[in-house]
Amino acid sequence: MAQRNLKRARVGVSGDGEGAGPAVAARSRRHLRLPNYETVALMLQGGGALGAYQAGVFQGLYEAGIEPNWIAGISIGALNTAIIAGNAPERRVECLLQFWETICQPAFGPPLPAPVEHVLFNSSEAVRKAFTAAQAMSAIVEGQKGFFVPRFPPPLPTVSGSPQLASYYDTTPLKATLESLCDFDRINSGEIRVSVGAVNCGTGNFAYFDNTRTTLRPEHFIASGALPPGFAAVEIDGQFYWDGGLMSNTPLYEVLQTTPRRDTLAFQVDLWSAIGPVPDNITDVQGRMKDIQYSSRTRLVTDMLQRSQRFRHVLREVLDRVPEEQRDDPWCKLAEDLSCSKRYNVIHLIYRHKEYEGHYKDFQFGLSTMREHWRSGLEDIVRSLEQPDWLDMPQNDAGFVTHDIHRDSR
Repeated sequence: MAQRNLKRARVGVSGDGEGAGPAVAARSRRHLRLPNYETVALMLQGGGALGAYQAGVFQGLYEAGIEPNWIAGISIGALNTAIIAGNAPERRVECLLQFWETICQPAFGPPLPAPVEHVLFNSSEAVRKAFTAAQAMSAIVEGQKGFFVPRFPPPLPTVSGSPQLASYYDTTPLKATLESLCDFDRINSGEIRVSVGAVNCGTGNFAYFDNTRTTLRPEHFIASGALPPGFAAVEIDGQFYWDGGLMSNTPLYEVLQTTPRRDTLAFQVDLWSAIGPVPDNITDVQGRMKDIQYSSRTRLVTDMLQRSQRFRHVLREVLDRVPEEQRDDPWCKLAEDLSCSKRYNVIHLIYRHKEYEGHYKDFQFGLSTMREHWRSGLEDIVRSLEQPDWLDMPQNDAGFVTHDIHRDSR
């Protein structure tokens, strides 16, 4: 049984008027002992401004002494992946904070003074909704610092040009941000396996850029988050790529179906929940559509993978009972190829929609909201790691278990 002692006096990100971020230096690390998993994977879904939730989850893993050896991301998850993999372990949380505090500022105008933002964000629900809506409008009008800015003049709908200019925003600032915060030699060193997903604009095929197969550059991560028509396709080796979330917004399948199979502990961090209230107005309809579209049916995929692994696991057990002299039978050899005794433990961490959030929550980049998202992720992973036996190697007939603090606590 994994040993754990993760009680915190106070979890989260400081929300005081001084604009403090996560207590990076003040929080102590308490290492958990894990079973002998061959792979510890962190899988990060796309979701724009909601991605600060993933940063909070990572902080909790770091403080627990859990260091993933494979990180896979799509869209904003790919950008968080670059920051984590591109820095030394002791600097990863600090650099994530620097990244998020940068991109949550307006591209041109000065941000609101921290005490003013604090008062507006923590006022009544009506004031908070109006304030966060104004921040989302600001992102549309002027962009976000170190991330994207509007093209000027804006593109005309029917005028042809380069695919790299066919968008409303320019992500050139993001390349500079990644280059300043990430060591790409470290990313490509193999210290951590890194995979980011994108869609080939020309073929419509999904592609994973992986540092075990190619040398990753800022363009690979930017391509994974190039959601049209806001962001333009990114050229890589003569091909153009868009945001991987257009086809699948989660790297879950890529990680769990990789071969050769390995005993795996996987932290799947989702920013969209497939489960939610039925909307009763047009604004909420737009938000609920995004939830369903970008959740990528994570639980459905997980259930499918669990059934598949159960068949492989049971087949392995049956083969072990076949006499040795029968093992040369062609059917036994085929069964040997299909069977698998490896075990998978998937811990889901799914961001929960807040009452004040509108359909613009994925492009509402505000410092106070960012801290709220970060705090939510940190609280969810701390609660998950406190659950007895959740990190243990599966012992059921499937060799596959899933956990979700929100589901299992209901």
